[in-house]
Amino acid sequence: MEVQFAVAKVRKYAMSESGDTLEMIERPHGGISLVLADGQRSGKSAKNISNVVVRKAIQLLGEGVRDGAAARAAHDYLFAYRGGKVSASLNILSVDARTKTLVISRNNPAPVILHTRDAGLQLIDAPSESVGTRMNVKPHITELPLEPGLFCVAATDGLFHAGKMGSSDLFKPLAALSELMATGIYNAQAMADHLLHGALEKYDHRPKDDISVVIVAVFANESESIVRRLNGRIAL
Repeated sequence: MEVQFAVAKVRKYAMSESGDTLEMIERPHGGISLVLADGQRSGKSAKNISNVVVRKAIQLLGEGVRDGAAARAAHDYLFAYRGGKVSASLNILSVDARTKTLVISRNNPAPVILHTRDAGLQLIDAPSESVGTRMNVKPHITELPLEPGLFCVAATDGLFHAGKMGSSDLFKPLAALSELMATGIYNAQAMADHLLHGALEKYDHRPKDDISVVIVAVFANESESIVRRLNGRIAL
């Protein structure tokens, strides 16, 4: 099998800095974890909050701590550090090479989009709280065996709020993905770019919130190559 991961993100219009933070780390027993946080408010203050949350989660994941425990510790740290006065959404997507599973940890009211070969597209939208403002907050955990056709989309709420709130013009990420997949495109970066582009169109290319989209996708690997590759591109 081959795992692809992709990110597409943009800051709020007229802001010099995004309040979303994304970091990736290789897991001690093999695999990768991608950690995405969206700090309360916008700009530099939000960035400071999301940085605190992501750094704590990444540190613990790198030490071999399980995803759920890392998410709870990140919550506890933010709660203690800022006295329960600020919040952040937190998503952790992990490909665990030891268990051969995809682990989805969610402290985010915004849903996660999931696709499996058998069930197709679906939303993971069980109630979930952001971290930082209340004691004993726990992540919603989903764990699935790695198999070709599996992919997961985690995003900050700017993606789901694109368009006119309360109207039929609100962006529908699930429908946008369905349309793209109907053309035969399953590439992780293409899917992330398509979702971001659709949201930006609803915002008239002046997003009213930071938008970050993270995708992890699993494909059959017909090549015998054992080379691992990572590409990146950032607009400055």
